[in-house]
Amino acid sequence: MTSMIGRPRASVAELPAYKPGKAATEAEQEHGIANAIKLASNEGPWGPLPSVQEALATNSLAINRYADPRAADLRAAIGQWVGVEANQVTVGCGSVGLIQQLFLTYVDPGDEVLYPWISFEVYPMFTQLMAGVAINPELSDHAVNLDAVVAAVSKKTKLIILANPNNPTGTAFSVRAMAKFLGSVPSDIVVVLDEAYHEFMDPALGDSIPELLAQFDNLVVLRTFSKAQGLAALRIGYAVASAALVATIDRTALPFAVNGQAQVAALGSVAAHDEVMERVQIIRNERDRMVATLRQQGWTVPASEANFVYLPLAERTTPVHLELEKAGLVTRPFPGVGLRITVSQPEDNDRVLAVLDGIEPD
Repeated sequence: MTSMIGRPRASVAELPAYKPGKAATEAEQEHGIANAIKLASNEGPWGPLPSVQEALATNSLAINRYADPRAADLRAAIGQWVGVEANQVTVGCGSVGLIQQLFLTYVDPGDEVLYPWISFEVYPMFTQLMAGVAINPELSDHAVNLDAVVAAVSKKTKLIILANPNNPTGTAFSVRAMAKFLGSVPSDIVVVLDEAYHEFMDPALGDSIPELLAQFDNLVVLRTFSKAQGLAALRIGYAVASAALVATIDRTALPFAVNGQAQVAALGSVAAHDEVMERVQIIRNERDRMVATLRQQGWTVPASEANFVYLPLAERTTPVHLELEKAGLVTRPFPGVGLRITVSQPEDNDRVLAVLDGIEPD
């Protein structure tokens, strides 16, 4: 373990590092293989739309000048897009950056942060960083159990975070279920609905922004341009909430956190939303094909509403992950729990299905 300089806070000294998905080139070097593909980080298989690429190429923003620190044009565009006022929108360095702001804004040492587990790995990291206390209701059949979350609320609960669809399991709950949940939570607890994979969900599950925000001032909905829009490298996400909650979150924003190129690309993606959703439908179709085929092969696969599929392999997670990686398929293992596989283009998905067809299912 690398020694640390100075006297960092105990919560920092003990903080585990975030482990990103392994790069395809790294797997090639480790296993002496070629043509590896990365299916570990739920990135889109395509880059930005042509219109967005053109906007980036013709962007006249001077690199030596700061971009608009509030991203006012983008906030207004997102607000019009999702049906809220511009002052109900804020943007950040990915939705992860906004999650960090929420922790900085609301969590003091000893405060309880409530999130089901297993879920997105940054939740425990930020909880520990702020010296909060993690309360983790178990999933039920790989899905968030909202009744269990309500039962775990206490007077010390400051923040509740729910990933929907859940990462890494891909399962999702409806807006109707969320409305019932919010009605059972004290209004002084901020509830974060992390919808990084919202575009891939069945529309029948509802849309939290038009259906819930007007009723619940303590709700904040997070979304991102990293997944469906293919802007992961530009790091831009957004939050939608009451104007008062947005103003509070903005107090902890890093100045100039969203760079000029990211703002241009996000504006272009909002304008081209119909084209984005055409790509999303391809991924949805491929996801459903993968789930059906894997189940036919004998694998247990929860219903997914995201752009990935999940195999709850328990102790078999590491060996199955290794077999896939040796075949040039870099997936994301959660040792002892399960394996997450990004849905990609048909030819990539066919490679996954072929390799798993040669492995004895669970």
